[in-house]
Amino acid sequence: MTDITTKPKAKVEIKVERPRLHKVILINDAYTPREFVVTVLKAEFRMTEDQAMRVMMTAHRRGACVVAVFTKDVAEAKATNATDLGRSQGYPLLFTTEPEE
Repeated sequence: MTDITTKPKAKVEIKVERPRLHKVILINDAYTPREFVVTVLKAEFRMTEDQAMRVMMTAHRRGACVVAVFTKDVAEAKATNATDLGRSQGYPLLFTTEPEE
């Protein structure tokens, strides 16, 4: 018989980075009714009535407000869906995304 020696293979560790997060930002405008903005926030971002009112009022007072933080794909999809809801009703409602620092 032959003596066969085997050496254990070195484990290659793959470092997985967490995906970069992106903020979804509500931009205030002077034409979209507040009630409609609250409805969109509740529908697309699953907020309660109270949370949606606070976000809407913050955007109203400051000009913009961070709605939520997601991975890039999710943030862009939610921003697009929310903006499209406004456009479908003829409002200039705008949600944008930007990388979180």
